[in-house]
Amino acid sequence: MPLHPNRLKERGFNQALEISRYIAKQYNVPLLLDGCKRIKHTAPQMGLPWKSRHKNIRNAFACKVELSGMHVAVIDDVMTTGATLNELAKVLNKQGASEISNWIVSRALLDHRQTQSTTQF
Repeated sequence: MPLHPNRLKERGFNQALEISRYIAKQYNVPLLLDGCKRIKHTAPQMGLPWKSRHKNIRNAFACKVELSGMHVAVIDDVMTTGATLNELAKVLNKQGASEISNWIVSRALLDHRQTQSTTQF
């Protein structure tokens, strides 16, 4: 999951990239370091209401590599609503990726108070 350069400067590292390095080495698959970039500096998703997250992340990514017929794995540390992963997947799809998998380390739980009326389990 690409970070915007400003966010990378704040953090000092990209946690998803560090996880990706390990996975790529273990499975002997290529890691495209500069294939996609985050071109829009957005507010942190975790500070936004759930319904605002899709709008916040819209048009935040660009990809310059040709991915026709490729299976691409997007790796991120945490998934909450999936808005960021979905937005990047749209860009990868436009570049020709035939299959996109989201690999995440952890899944944030829904806040029952926020989703009580819309979520059915």
